[in-house]
Amino acid sequence: MSKSDSPSGKVALAGAIGSAAIAAALLYASKRRTRAEDQAATPVRPVPPETD
Repeated sequence: MSKSDSPSGKVALAGAIGSAAIAAALLYASKRRTRAEDQAATPVRPVPPETD
């Protein structure tokens, strides 16, 4: 950054980066939650007993 940048510009930039990081974290958490719910909803087949 150049010397002519004002402190308020730096604060605005930091706020924008922080907001983007929070939004990305929320989207990631939402995606993981739906994936976990989908996996929990699928029934697990029991393994048939082995026979000779």
